[in-house]
Amino acid sequence: MLTLRAPAKLNLTLEVLGRRGDGYHGVRSVMVPLELADELKIEPSAQFAFACDRSELAGERNLAMAALRALGDLPPIRLELRKRIPVQAGLGGGSSDAAAVLLAAMSGTFGVQPRRDWLRIARALGSDVPFFLAQTAALVEGTGERVTPAGALPHWYVLIVKPQAAISTSTAYAELDRSERPQRSRNRSVSIAMLEALQRAEFSQVTSLLQNDFHELIVSQTPSVADAIAALKAAGATNVLLAGSGSCLFTIAAQRETVEALAARLDLPSGCESFVTAFARTPQWRP
Repeated sequence: MLTLRAPAKLNLTLEVLGRRGDGYHGVRSVMVPLELADELKIEPSAQFAFACDRSELAGERNLAMAALRALGDLPPIRLELRKRIPVQAGLGGGSSDAAAVLLAAMSGTFGVQPRRDWLRIARALGSDVPFFLAQTAALVEGTGERVTPAGALPHWYVLIVKPQAAISTSTAYAELDRSERPQRSRNRSVSIAMLEALQRAEFSQVTSLLQNDFHELIVSQTPSVADAIAALKAAGATNVLLAGSGSCLFTIAAQRETVEALAARLDLPSGCESFVTAFARTPQWRP
């Protein structure tokens, strides 16, 4: 049996640059993978079989299944997906599951593969999927297809809170389009500054640059998200940001003890979940 890990991600920055002629939004974002991860277990089988511990995610639209179908005929394996990443939460779980399947295929898990445009396949599966192929933090641009890996990651820690709300990404973008937003040149981008600060492991600079264009919108329209922010701040969190288009919120710290103490002080509204995790130890990590 082979076990694959599909990490969650955080957007340390998320700049939405406007709607393009093809209907997609341009973005500029610094993303980091986390130790919080889904698990995909693969074992030989007489015929293909798929199972998921979340029954509502076990259908044909599951992105891990979609990634396998993008490779052609389904292989004779049993694929079991164990979800650990909250869904509709801004943490990229489905996209990461798809990328884990593509990375397994690239390494020969499903046999010798023909020459493929892996980036094109990843982009067709979802805008976040190309990021997960990098297997480390990265600056992500375009509609998700331009990925510049950041290299070594500092091993910082994260407290995530998941309110009861589930946020539709397409609805969040539609709401954001209702407001006028300034044009942003790349050389003055907060994401470029964030990438540089992250590569230098400058914790105070990274926390000062945290930014998400969806944050104010989602907080103002979603009471459970606003309540979760209030709970985090009451516990002592000094940097709190929406994850992706929501609904999760996160705060980061340089030491595990800090996030564990925050988690112990949290008085969350009913139905909320919390997770203590860390930036992933990626293949690019150097002590």
